[in-house]
Amino acid sequence: MRIGIDVGGTNTDAVLMNGSSVLAATKTHTTEDVTSGIVSALRQLREAASFDPADVVAVMIGTTHFINALVEGKNLTPTAAIRFGLPATRALPPLVDWPRRLVDVLGGHSYLCHGGHEYDGRQISPFDEREFREVLDKVADAGARSIALSSVFSPINAEFELRAAQIVDSEYPELSVSLSHEIGRMGLLGRENATIINAALRDLADHVTSGLSRTVAEAGISAPVYLSQNDGTLMDIDYARRYPVATFASGPTNSMRGAAFLSGEQDCAVVDVGGTTTDVGILQSGFPREASTDVAVAGVQTNFRMPDVLSIGIGGGSLVRSFDGKVEVGPGSVGYALTERALLFGGDTLTATDVAAAAGLIRLGDQDRVAGLDPAMVRAALESIATRTAETVDRMRTSAEPVPVVVVGGGGFLVPDNLAGASAVLRPEHGSVANAIGAAIAQVGGEVDRVFSVDPGSRDSVLDAARQEATDRAIAAGARPDSVSIVDIEEVPLAYLPGNATRIRVKAVGNLALGGNNA
Repeated sequence: MRIGIDVGGTNTDAVLMNGSSVLAATKTHTTEDVTSGIVSALRQLREAASFDPADVVAVMIGTTHFINALVEGKNLTPTAAIRFGLPATRALPPLVDWPRRLVDVLGGHSYLCHGGHEYDGRQISPFDEREFREVLDKVADAGARSIALSSVFSPINAEFELRAAQIVDSEYPELSVSLSHEIGRMGLLGRENATIINAALRDLADHVTSGLSRTVAEAGISAPVYLSQNDGTLMDIDYARRYPVATFASGPTNSMRGAAFLSGEQDCAVVDVGGTTTDVGILQSGFPREASTDVAVAGVQTNFRMPDVLSIGIGGGSLVRSFDGKVEVGPGSVGYALTERALLFGGDTLTATDVAAAAGLIRLGDQDRVAGLDPAMVRAALESIATRTAETVDRMRTSAEPVPVVVVGGGGFLVPDNLAGASAVLRPEHGSVANAIGAAIAQVGGEVDRVFSVDPGSRDSVLDAARQEATDRAIAAGARPDSVSIVDIEEVPLAYLPGNATRIRVKAVGNLALGGNNA
């Protein structure tokens, strides 16, 4: 058995699965401390299905702890950003494009050192150990507790970052270190920014991961705990402690993975309707399509793995208002206060859920309280929701051909059965907790993303080497060797670089190596 938990801004969903069967599912309010909501969800699972905690082989959790901390600018560790790139890169130092409020929270510690490499691994300038040690002393004196190390083209050659990390470990072992070649992709500023974010979350990651492990243990479950990553794969608690930034987009990713599992569709659009927003993404081979451009997180440009998701301000708690004969739905929302403020539950606020109940789409609360709503207004509100949802799906698909649309999430009733641009609208069983199911069925992944020199006649051997490296990384991350497969290969010839340079990205995934049924 596995337990999947997804902590959202409004609800905490949990499911108990045995292989591919859903034995129990529950939905409870997310609490401010988060762990209380998880305790409540686990208790409800025990009540719904009397299972022996010893039969649970893994607990998978998707959490919003870390991205919320960055967005709110709270619980961040004073962090120093050190880049190896001189004499180049001086024009754009670390933190140059960050919002001022976040720079102030982190302490504004930014340093440049000589070093870095060209795309083919040649040095820009040698590593200056004396210079780095002087910078390190300044970092310690300034009160920084975490360090983000970046170096030009470190995904090609990580020598300087690794040497610097060894020096930090020997001189200031109390400082935590994040290395850019382990976190971001090609592209210095986006990779560096992601690394700084990761470094700033390290203290919080220690606190959160310890709390999650303790919460699960106190529920009598001794199984290992895993956290969901942005790309739909898993990481163990120790990995999450080192790389908290990898959890940022786990919510939408879990929903899409859950939608693929429940519907059986591997290539489709997924519409996840929550309490406040609707997230739309595209599944390719059962995994979310990843964003092809840098993604801004809390105003900071990053280039680590993120799903390509478009969000609109429509959800079950969206406010419905009329202006001069026009009906507007969202983006304002009552969020988790839906059961207090919506008309159906005795409140005084008209929401999208009230409109859906008035149209007979759902039966919820006191139906008499919405019986008197103007039918024309109800119809106009639902048409507005359908139009905006269809437009969002249309913006996400890459061809003119209609695509299957899988609708999940607690507010899925807002999406009509006939949606423009959709070949079919599918509503799988247990779709309201697809995010928790996505967490429970998540696999383990490994990825290679770097520039290779592809000489004439060597393409096949280079691709084979990249596939093998991605496979080895998946196995090292905990995948069962006989279950690993390649799910994505991308080749981009870099015509502006000499030597037949080609950027190759390969992603491999496999089932988690655990006892019991790993289907």
